[in-house]
Amino acid sequence: MPAQGKHRQPKQNPITRRLALAGTGGLALALPLVGATSAGAAESATAPTTYAVVAGDTLSQIAAQHSLTGGWEQLYAANRTTIGENPATIRPGLKLNLGTAAKKAAATIAAKTYPNNLDGWIRESLDVMAKHGIPGTYNGIHRNIMRESSGNPLAINNWDSNAAAGIPSKGLLQVIDPTFRAHHVPGTSLDSYDPVANITAACNYAAKRYGSIDNVNGPY
Repeated sequence: MPAQGKHRQPKQNPITRRLALAGTGGLALALPLVGATSAGAAESATAPTTYAVVAGDTLSQIAAQHSLTGGWEQLYAANRTTIGENPATIRPGLKLNLGTAAKKAAATIAAKTYPNNLDGWIRESLDVMAKHGIPGTYNGIHRNIMRESSGNPLAINNWDSNAAAGIPSKGLLQVIDPTFRAHHVPGTSLDSYDPVANITAACNYAAKRYGSIDNVNGPY
């Protein structure tokens, strides 16, 4: 992702890649302590989850944060009497019923694994992006990766203006270190060569500058 100039075919970095697939940050399932009886445990497992709205919240953000199946539409449908007729207006302090689906989704994400290849890196990044509300599609990411690095996570551009300035473009989506640091997404590795971290930071940057990585069709 050079500040200026067009990408050329990147060279391969000779270092040995050390994957640090932090992924989705290990979303944890937290349940309240209950008594030792099986009836109490069953009641806790099925008790609905609630969320108190804070200033700046939107239904889509809440649904993404809690990995709700059905997204904001289902969240609104379950809380329509509380929210009112306008789903875009939710007041701080409102108590929303997230349902037991939130707990089930959280457990599923925590146990999810990804193959250690380009397909797995993209899919893991998409899950992280969904959690943080970063737009982008599999096809948009894959298309840009193939143009920028041909799918090589150790690709580095050692000869353009950024390289001359000491900040070469790196990784699957050819991100310079300042851009990586500025747009790094929590829950991913701090290593700019890490495939998931590189993809997610680049998509975060592209979302802020172009609206989505899907809108990028050339050097960015």
